[in-house]
Amino acid sequence: MTKIQGDCNPELELRFKRVAKDPNWPLPEYGSAEASGMDLRADLDEPVSLAPGEIKLIPSGWSIAVPKGYEAQVRPRSGLALRQGLTIINTPGTIDSDYRGEMGLAMINLGKNEVVINRGDRLAQLIINKVERPKLVLIEELDQTARGSGGFGSTGVG
Repeated sequence: MTKIQGDCNPELELRFKRVAKDPNWPLPEYGSAEASGMDLRADLDEPVSLAPGEIKLIPSGWSIAVPKGYEAQVRPRSGLALRQGLTIINTPGTIDSDYRGEMGLAMINLGKNEVVINRGDRLAQLIINKVERPKLVLIEELDQTARGSGGFGSTGVG
C-alpha cells in the first residue's frame, strides 16, 4: 500500500490507537494527494457476507482521539455504493472528540445481490471537520425569508 499524505495541517494532530490484532495493520490513508477522506478498511479475521437488506458492524481496527473542537465523520465510499449497493446505514457517522472506542462501520447492503467483505477491503472514508457550538437562544418569532416555511421541493429543485 502506497502512503499518500499530501498537504496536512501541522498544528492539527489526529491520534490513532491500533486495536487490530495484527501489529502491522496499516494506518488509514488518503487515496490521492487532495482527497478529503482517509480510507478505513475492514479488520476481519474471516470474510463477512451481507445479504440484501442486511446490516452488520464491521471493525476498523482503530480507535482515535479527535481533537477538542473537531469531529470525525465516517462516510460511505461512492464506488461501493454505486457498484454493489454497499453503504453506511447511519451516514455520516459521527465520532465525537470524547469517544475512545474502536471505530465501527455500520454497513448495509442496499443492492440486489449478496456482498462479501474481506479483510483489508476499503469500506469507508474518515473526514475531520471543525465543530462550532453556538449559544442557544429562545425567541418568539424567526426572521422572515422569501422561502419561509416551504419544505421539501419548495425551491423547485427536483
